[in-house]
Amino acid sequence: MNVDQSNEPNAIKERYARRNVGNRYSFLNPEVWLATQERQRVMLILFSKQLGLKNFNKCHLTEVGCGSGGNLLEFLRLGFAPENLYGIELLEDRVKAARKILPAKVNILEGDANRVNIECASQDIVFQSVVFSSLLDDHFQAELASRMWQWIKPGGGVLWYDFIYDNPHNPDVRGIKIKRIRELFPEGNIIIKHVTLAPPISRRVCKIHPSLYHLFNVIPLLRTHVLCWIQKSS
Repeated sequence: MNVDQSNEPNAIKERYARRNVGNRYSFLNPEVWLATQERQRVMLILFSKQLGLKNFNKCHLTEVGCGSGGNLLEFLRLGFAPENLYGIELLEDRVKAARKILPAKVNILEGDANRVNIECASQDIVFQSVVFSSLLDDHFQAELASRMWQWIKPGGGVLWYDFIYDNPHNPDVRGIKIKRIRELFPEGNIIIKHVTLAPPISRRVCKIHPSLYHLFNVIPLLRTHVLCWIQKSS
């Protein structure tokens, strides 16, 4: 889909303004914390076993679309130094919320990620979580992917978490197929992990018992998201 690229940031703000998710993503819901724990587990195994990382204290990470800072808090718990973390967020209210809960040394940048000033080849990890599925303009996606790639040091990479299927009930998002990820990062060496039980299923089964999340998630076809490490050659 191609729209007026210059208007895409405003269109994103409008799409988020009309969303009404209530408490759907509250950690009081078992399907939310189970999916989060699964993503954390797969990510940590990837970093420790496949990439050989010993710790994160010297890693520089930028999150595109950091929201209210929840993921950055997660990275702090994993051992990232606050001064080495950057968060970029388009929505003003979320920027204010992130600055309220995060240490002052965490760098929060407000605005369009395509326009912020991040030094080229300065980041070990650039992270995005369900951001690209909210971008409906192909050219805007490609420009952002290019910018993210420029920020990464040789040997570093993009940490990607997003869903791969369209949501027929939400025209404001679209799934990002693996083929599209490869198009966005043609020079990257990609490790792909299929994760996250389909939310409509997880919400239903967790009402019966949270342990059913893991039972249903054994079936690969029921996983709707991918966690990818897209590495830049050294």
